[in-house]
Amino acid sequence: MIVDERLVTYINSLDTGNTDILDTIEREALDTFVPIIRKEMQSFLKVFLGIHRPKRILEVGTAVGFSAILMAEYNPVDCEITTIENYDKRIPIARENFVRAEKDKQITLIEGDATEVLKTLEEPFDLIFMDAAKGQYINYLPDIMRLLKKGGVLISDNVLQDGDIIESHFVVTRRNRTIHKRMREYLYELTHRDDLRTMVLPIGDGITISLRQ
Repeated sequence: MIVDERLVTYINSLDTGNTDILDTIEREALDTFVPIIRKEMQSFLKVFLGIHRPKRILEVGTAVGFSAILMAEYNPVDCEITTIENYDKRIPIARENFVRAEKDKQITLIEGDATEVLKTLEEPFDLIFMDAAKGQYINYLPDIMRLLKKGGVLISDNVLQDGDIIESHFVVTRRNRTIHKRMREYLYELTHRDDLRTMVLPIGDGITISLRQ
């Protein structure tokens, strides 16, 4: 927890929920221990979509389709969403959820490793939402930058690793050291590139918002 837990609980208590289908999919995901975006990120995305109004959206990391459906539901303009997922067990659940939400014509799910899939896509995207394997963010970045239009926004989730990002490499558990190192590299790259303007926010498990200059 990177923000006081009582404060997060209070903020989330003010949340009025989502559409019925999203609330249902969220409950199902939590009951089966499938990670989905946190309440804080849900609220942020809904407000951001209303401001930015992206027409072409790319999501890296579908899981069971919750965040893609949320973006389709709360974007005030007609949009096309492309989402990438590599985990075989979650792909059919995501496809079924897109049908249940009546978003299967609007959301295109591409199966495969994002490292390879990204190379096949064509720019430009107005919004790219990164929520996949955390240790791969830095490896995805060259293609992400190719695909992100000028004036477009890259949002990356779970970048502060429950606060571990500020710890020494030697304090982090051995199995998490590679992810820790790569995430630090990713954050440095986002905040030091001349073609991006990036802010890091302690929302949920940490997010970055990067504007393509």
